[in-house]
Amino acid sequence: MKIHIVNPNSTVAMTDSIAISARAAAGADIEIIAATAHGTPTSIEGYADEARAVPAMLDAILTAESQGAMAHVIACFDDPGLDAARAFANGPVVGLCESALIAAGRIAKRFSVVTTLPRAIPIIEDLADTYGCGRRLRKVHAADIPVLDLETAADRVLPLIAAKIRQAAEEDGAEAVVLGCAGMSAHLSWLEREAGVPVIDGIGFAVRFAAALAASNIVTSKVGAYAPPRIK
Repeated sequence: MKIHIVNPNSTVAMTDSIAISARAAAGADIEIIAATAHGTPTSIEGYADEARAVPAMLDAILTAESQGAMAHVIACFDDPGLDAARAFANGPVVGLCESALIAAGRIAKRFSVVTTLPRAIPIIEDLADTYGCGRRLRKVHAADIPVLDLETAADRVLPLIAAKIRQAAEEDGAEAVVLGCAGMSAHLSWLEREAGVPVIDGIGFAVRFAAALAASNIVTSKVGAYAPPRIK
């Protein structure tokens, strides 16, 4: 089964690291098609970047389906263009934030999220409300680091992320912590060792979640909200 994972930003190195995490989780029965949404911002940091990334991301989804992809993962924790992608794609589409919060809610009664920049906090809080997290989400913390520093300055920023994870566990009473950026996935093992609580990276679960939907023949409804765009 082919599962498409699209990085909405234009940083190929981040796509490559996301693909490594996805393939490690996928197993022998899943082939990963990893794509970069070219011509988009080099990182997704807020609503404006999200909006600029969506058209190229939708094009990548159509290309992947022509290559046999049966389901799609949007590899950005803001879940940009998720509803639009569901209207565009034939196969099911899952978001990274959506998948990670589902996973967290199945292993912990209370959890927190650690993300990059403070501007991401209200975005993630709103998504958590949409996904029905309620009181289970204790808090969203920002390590106050640019997304691309995860690629270029990992030695400096990883201790900052680890400190926020420990803070979430100690101050929030979080029983698990979700990594709130796709660029953190490459560093999951190191962060888990430093944390003292389960640390959830949504990449692996999102791939398996998308594959399970496709394998179960659960497809996106094309009646109503996710009906294909009309030809005009």
